[in-house]
Amino acid sequence: MAKVIDVASYILGKISPIPAMKLQKLVYYSQAWSLVWDDAPLFEEPIEAWANGPVVRDLFDLHKGEFLIKSLPVKAHASRLTSTQQETIDAVLKEYGNKSSQWLSDLTHLESPWINARQKAGLVDGERGNAVITHDDMYQYYSAL
Repeated sequence: MAKVIDVASYILGKISPIPAMKLQKLVYYSQAWSLVWDDAPLFEEPIEAWANGPVVRDLFDLHKGEFLIKSLPVKAHASRLTSTQQETIDAVLKEYGNKSSQWLSDLTHLESPWINARQKAGLVDGERGNAVITHDDMYQYYSAL
């Protein structure tokens, strides 16, 4: 299975430089739509419901402190992605790639996977937390759209 850095590297191959927050949201939506369209996750790392929207901590740790991301400081293997997975990411980029970081963050705040994870953890608006957004919540929500 691919890792989140592989997905991020693929996205950076299509859009670069990219704000860190936008990269996080595009990775999130790639995972969500892969669960629906491909019936499988793209990567294994958990997605957390942070105050500014979904974040993959493993990816965040690689770009922490950077606003614009041009590349990742570790070796990624976008080649681990199948053609089906690449098509899914490409479709996500076509739909969301021209949106701003803030627009994407605001969108995630309206959607139940992020809301549910934060509510289950007892987090209020703006409060820091690391509640995990489950694949089941993502699948249930996005498959109903």
